[in-house]
Amino acid sequence: MTNSITDSDEAVRLRNGVVDELVTKGWLSTPEVERVMRGVPRHAFTPGATLEEAYNAYGAVVTKKDEHGVSISSVSAPQIQGMMLEQAAVKPGMNVLEIGSGGLNAAYLAELVGESGSVTTVDIDPEVTERATRLLKENGYPQVNVVLADAAEGFHGRGPYHCIIVTAGAWDIVPAWREELADGGRLVVPLRMRGLTRTIGFERVGDHLESTSAKVCGFVPMQGAAAHQEELLLVAGTDEIGLRFDDGLPTSPSQLDNAVLTAREESWTSVTVGLQEPVDSLQMYLATMLDGFCIMAVDPDLDTGLVAPSNRYFSLAAVEGNSFAYLTTRRTDDDQHVEFGVHAFGPTRQRLSQAVTEHVRTWARDHRGGPGPKITVFPAGTPDDQLPSGRVIDKVHSRVILSWPSADTVGG
Repeated sequence: MTNSITDSDEAVRLRNGVVDELVTKGWLSTPEVERVMRGVPRHAFTPGATLEEAYNAYGAVVTKKDEHGVSISSVSAPQIQGMMLEQAAVKPGMNVLEIGSGGLNAAYLAELVGESGSVTTVDIDPEVTERATRLLKENGYPQVNVVLADAAEGFHGRGPYHCIIVTAGAWDIVPAWREELADGGRLVVPLRMRGLTRTIGFERVGDHLESTSAKVCGFVPMQGAAAHQEELLLVAGTDEIGLRFDDGLPTSPSQLDNAVLTAREESWTSVTVGLQEPVDSLQMYLATMLDGFCIMAVDPDLDTGLVAPSNRYFSLAAVEGNSFAYLTTRRTDDDQHVEFGVHAFGPTRQRLSQAVTEHVRTWARDHRGGPGPKITVFPAGTPDDQLPSGRVIDKVHSRVILSWPSADTVGG
């Protein structure tokens, strides 16, 4: 379907190089997705970007910014697109809905569903849909239905869908996405849970969704009715140290006003990881187990050394009443690993530090290298006794449950 006029030898070489790298690194494993990513000219859907920018395996191409210079629309990195397409498991003949347009991903989907399938791509921004319509037609995909709409409020008329793939960061699962999905169909969505975003592959099972996969990702946040802002709590009386809460501030946030004036409690866990070892399951485990879980960030221009995280922009943290703690690391003697530690402040800092330390050790013993939590989504209002056991995250339209396998299940 592609227009070969837009494809230079250099573009083909760079595109094949990207796919080769993703296959070698384990990011791509299905022949169907590999085929379409080799065949569709990515650079033709990123006008204004150089070939090198278009074919950066791990870099998105920003296509629009707001008045503050913040990206509000982009073409996702090849690694992210390939990962989500594999999660979607799109087959020939399927009816697919894409939420969040741009053109390129819709072209991939059109190739996957073939002539017997159907692809609809929806976006809330008219500039985005106009660009997607033009680029799809120019590159041989006029059959893709491009629609201007806020899909969070429901998009009826072409469903039910065998697959819905959301290409913008979501905080909630709106009813329309579940209701317009065929039973047994797949929803792939970058979902933010307690400040952590994972692209999750869900399968519809009756009235709820059950996860089949979850991968680390980052996405431009969704606009419109489904937009959601985190809340920031400053703990040092200035903008130096901020705690970001995804599901509302603590009940009495003023209790933390003097926490940083206390001595710092340090606890080291004896849990070490390699410098390149993934720790995304540790992030999700602490988000599940700690009631006051949040993300700490330190303004580098205002940093006075009150706190000493290993990552000033993103540190796992937790609040308990008048105290807070955060996770940090230090290099081991072999310089090939880091050890996790906990720093805590406030009157109950010792208790909180020890609690976080024990959670890290439990993760290392029972869940490190494991499958991570099962994630299920039920409609808001579902009674507690109808939910599986686990951490319940209540959102506007849904109840999200994180359930960890038992140690026996992981080991056996």
